[in-house]
Amino acid sequence: MIMILRPLNPLHNSLADAHFARRGLPAMPLLLLLLLLPLLSLAASADLSTDRAALLAFRSAVGGRTFFWNTSLTTPCNWQGVQCEGNRVTALRLPAASLVGAIPTNTISSLTALRTISLRLNHLSGPLPGDLSKLTQLKYLYLNGNRFSAPIPASLLSLESLVRLNLASNNFSGEIPSGFNNLTHLRTLFLEHNQFNGSLPNIDLPNLVQFNVSFNNLNGSVPKGLEGKPRDAFLGTSLCGKPLSVVCPDVAGEAPAPSPSPEENRPSPGDTGSGKSGKSGKKKLSGGAISGIVVGSLVGLMLLLLLLFFLCRKRPGNKARSADVAAVKSLGNETGEKSIAEAENGGPGSGFSVAAAAAAAMGANGDKKAEIGGNPANSKKLIFFGNASRVFDLEELLRASAEVLGKGTFGTSYKAVLEVGTVVAVKRLKDVISPEKEFKEKIEGVGAMDHENLVPLRAYYYSREEKLLVYDYMPMGSLSALLHGNKGAGRTPLTWQIRSGIALGAARGIEYLHFHGPNVSHGNIKSSNILLTKSYDARISDFGLNHLVGPPSSPARVSGYRAPEVTEPRRISQKADVYSFGVLLLELLTGKPPSHSLLNEEGVDLPRWVQSIVREEWTSEVFDPELLREQNVEEEMVQLLQLGIDCTAQYPDQRPSISEVASRIEELRRSSLHGDQQLDRVTETD
Repeated sequence: MIMILRPLNPLHNSLADAHFARRGLPAMPLLLLLLLLPLLSLAASADLSTDRAALLAFRSAVGGRTFFWNTSLTTPCNWQGVQCEGNRVTALRLPAASLVGAIPTNTISSLTALRTISLRLNHLSGPLPGDLSKLTQLKYLYLNGNRFSAPIPASLLSLESLVRLNLASNNFSGEIPSGFNNLTHLRTLFLEHNQFNGSLPNIDLPNLVQFNVSFNNLNGSVPKGLEGKPRDAFLGTSLCGKPLSVVCPDVAGEAPAPSPSPEENRPSPGDTGSGKSGKSGKKKLSGGAISGIVVGSLVGLMLLLLLLFFLCRKRPGNKARSADVAAVKSLGNETGEKSIAEAENGGPGSGFSVAAAAAAAMGANGDKKAEIGGNPANSKKLIFFGNASRVFDLEELLRASAEVLGKGTFGTSYKAVLEVGTVVAVKRLKDVISPEKEFKEKIEGVGAMDHENLVPLRAYYYSREEKLLVYDYMPMGSLSALLHGNKGAGRTPLTWQIRSGIALGAARGIEYLHFHGPNVSHGNIKSSNILLTKSYDARISDFGLNHLVGPPSSPARVSGYRAPEVTEPRRISQKADVYSFGVLLLELLTGKPPSHSLLNEEGVDLPRWVQSIVREEWTSEVFDPELLREQNVEEEMVQLLQLGIDCTAQYPDQRPSISEVASRIEELRRSSLHGDQQLDRVTETD
C-alpha cells in the first residue's frame, strides 16, 4: 500500500499503463479498487456488528431462557439459532425458547438481511413492532403460539417477499386487513385461534395454498376468492356460504323457500274462493278427533310394549338365536374399523349374544350348539390362565349379551356382560393358521405375560370352527377413539400430561415384550391397540397374535404404521416395532391418523408429512391445536417430536431401541413436571 500511494514518475506511469493495456485493464480503476478494499471490509464488518448489537438488544428485551450465546465473540454467526450468509444475519430461529415480553422497535427490524424469523411457541406479547417494513427480504415469518395482541400493523403488509406467514394461536384482534392482497408471493397464511372480528376480506392471491382463519369472531359470507379453500379453514366462526354448509340469508336463490305445511295448503270445506285467508281459512280439528288420536296412540303403545315383552320371554329359544345370527351377519357386511367409544354409545351391533356371534362365524344354527354349548362331555372348555378368576364358564360366556367394539386386524372384539355382572372383552380370531397344539403352546406364552401396561389375557377357547380370547375390559376404549372420535364441546381434551403418560406407558409395555428375547415383537402397534383405563393409563392389546393368524385381509389398515422394510406381516423385528411406535408418537402429537395426507395428495404418510413440515421450519404446524393452547410444555413437545422422527428413520439400525425410547420419554416428562413445580413456586412467591 505504501508503494501504491508513493508518487510515481512518468516512466513508472508509462510502464504501468503499458502493463495494464496488455491485459486489457485500465490502470487507475484498479488502483482505486485497491484503495477501496479496506473500506469495503470495514463496511461489511460494520453491518455484522450492527446485527450483533440488534440481537443483543433483542435478547435483553425478551428475557426468558438464557441463550447460549458467547458474547465474547465478535461475530454472532455461531450463536444458537442464528444463521449468517455474506457477513449478514439471514435467519433467526428461537422456537420454544421461553421468550417473554414485547419485541421493541430497532431490534429485529435492524436485521435488514433477515429471510427467516421463527419465534413460535414462546410467550411473546404486546403488538408487533411498527418498523417491520425494514425487513424487505423476509420470506418466512413464524410467530404462532405466542400472546401477541392488537391489530396487524400496516408495516407487516408491506413485506412483499413473504412466502409463509403464521400468526396462529395468538391474541390478535381487529379486522383482518385486505392489505394481505399486497403479498403476492404468499403461499401460507395461518390466522386461526385469534380474536379477529368483522367480515373476512376477499383475499385472492394466485399462489396461496394453505389458508386458515378458523376460531375467530368472524361473520358474514366467505368471499369469492376463498370459496375453494377447505371447510376446516373456517371452523369456529359465524361465516356462511361456500364451502360451509351454512347458507347466507342475504344470498337470493341459495336457500329453498320453506314449503307450507299440509294444513296450510288444504282448503276448508266452505272455501269457495271468497278471498278469506289466515286462521279463518284453515281447517280446525274438533275436540273429539283430538281425543280419539290420543287414545289410539296410547292403545298402540301398550300393544307394542306387550309384543316386546312377549318376544323377550321367547328369546332363549332357537328362533331368537336365529334372529341374533341374522343381526350379526348384517354387521359382518359393514366395512371399516369401529371405535370402542362408538359401540359404547349405542352404535350398531348392541344386543346380541356371544353365542350368536360364534354361530354367525360358522354359518350354522343347530350345529353350533353341538360344538360349543352342547353335551358337556363332548364339548371343550374355556381355559383360564394362572390365577385368573373363574367366575364364569363357557356356557355363561356364550349366553352373555354382547356389543361390537371393533373389527381389527386379527378379528372382531365384543364387550360381553355376563349374568353375574362381570364385564369382559372377547376377541373372535379369524384366519388362524396354527394347528391346535401349536396354538395352545403360543397362546399360553401370551397368557403368561404379566405387566401393568399390557391388557391381561384371562382365558381362551379353541375349537375347529371357533377361537375366542377373553381379556379384561378397558372402559375408556382405545386411544384411536379418543384422538379421532368425538370432537364436540363435551369432549374431554387430551392434555400434554395425559398424552405423554400414554406414550410412556405404551413404551414400557413394548419394552417388557422385547425383554423376553431378541425375536419377540408385538407386530401390530397402532392407536386402536392402545387401550386406556379410567385414569388414562395405557394398556397394549393384541400382543403375541401375529404368529397365530395369517396375513391381514385388509393390509391398508396397518400400512400406515408398518416399517418400510417389512414385507411379511408375521415376521416383524423389534426395530419395526420401534418404527410403528414412532408413528404412534407422531399421531399423539399431531392428532392426525397415519393416513393423513398433505394438501389432499394421496400417498403421503404421517412420518413423511411431519418431516416435510420440520424441514420447511413449520414445526409448530404439526402439533394438535389442543396442545398448542397449553403453556410451558413447548420444549418437551419438540423433544418428543424429534423422538418420533428418530423412531421412524428409514433404516432399522438408525432407530433407537425401545428401552432408550422409554428412558427419553421418562426424562422429558420428569423435566416437564420439574418445570411445572418451579412455576408453581414462582406463582406462590408472587
